[in-house]
Amino acid sequence: MADNYLEKRYEETLGSNRPKVKRIGHTMDQLLLRNRSHRGYNKAYVVSRAELERIVSVCTKLPSGCNQQVLRYWLVTRDSGADIVLRNIRLGAALPELHLPLPGTEPEAFIVCCSTVKESKLVDLDLGIALQSMALKTVEMGLNALMIGAFNQAKLQEELGLPYPPLMLMAVGKGTDRIELVPSDADTPRAYYRKDGIHYVPKVRIDELILNHA
Repeated sequence: MADNYLEKRYEETLGSNRPKVKRIGHTMDQLLLRNRSHRGYNKAYVVSRAELERIVSVCTKLPSGCNQQVLRYWLVTRDSGADIVLRNIRLGAALPELHLPLPGTEPEAFIVCCSTVKESKLVDLDLGIALQSMALKTVEMGLNALMIGAFNQAKLQEELGLPYPPLMLMAVGKGTDRIELVPSDADTPRAYYRKDGIHYVPKVRIDELILNHA
């Protein structure tokens, strides 16, 4: 079904009574569609620390469980630890035969997410909100991102000199992957795959996401 299904339903329900809103910039649907996980990056584009700071700045506006605000971020650029991060992460677990990232397309800018308190349900909730929000900001800026959960936590903390254990990482750069979403049934495999140079990502259909159909 169409990506703007809910918007169309809203239009049908309210009709001419729908309030008129002037759109500025990208719509949420556009940002979400462009917010794909890139595992290859254009090394000719060097992400600056200032750009990483702009991305992290969205976290000053986010909700937080019990308003704890315990997440902290370590910024890594090409010249400030990218080599350390790269040797301690693993990408493309569903495509081990490709050994991603391909040589010459490695990401070279990262946001390392840490917490000042022990990981908990609330911390993980905040972490998910922060990562998605930062990824959307990245797309708005014309860049791309990849959330990384497969890494050597102890070595990364030691080698970067982090004051807290890292929980997740986000790579940032100019993505080079060609990515397409494909509809998927709720009971079928949903591992991403590549064919003819295109990276396909299955997504469950809207009619299978909603439990109580009208």
